Amino acid sequence: MAFDASFFALVALVLFFVLIAYLKVPGMMAKSLDERAGNIQAELDEAKRLREEAQALLAEYQQKRKEAEAEAANIVAAAEREAASLTAEAKQKTEEFVARRNALSEQKIKQAETDAIGSVRAAAVDLAVAAAEKVIAAKTDAATRNTLFADAVSQVKTRLN
Repeated sequence: MAFDASFFALVALVLFFVLIAYLKVPGMMAKSLDERAGNIQAELDEAKRLREEAQALLAEYQQKRKEAEAEAANIVAAAEREAASLTAEAKQKTEEFVARRNALSEQKIKQAETDAIGSVRAAAVDLAVAAAEKVIAAKTDAATRNTLFADAVSQVKTRLN
């Protein structure tokens, strides 16, 4: 019988399969694949858990953001109300200040008018006295002047007592 290369190839192939079966390679491969499938499943479960946790955190932060926005809106509204009240108060105080200043100015103007009228009257009296003195001095003699002086002194004495 002549053994050709095909026969030896067949024998080598059979020996290879026997060696593989003897070493339990298919079992090891199945075990390795099962372990790998288990690891992949565990990673998928972990990823699912992490995704759910991330969604929960996202929902929590969105709620906190909404609360913070509402609080910020309340703060802005309160600040606007306070600014409006401060503006109104400042306007009222300014108007009161202006009214007081106007009243004070008017009072000073009236006082100045009174003082001016008094000064004018005093000047007019002084002028009238000076004119009367000149007229009397020109028209009277020494005896009349002495009599007028004595009357004036007596009137001053009676008014001072």
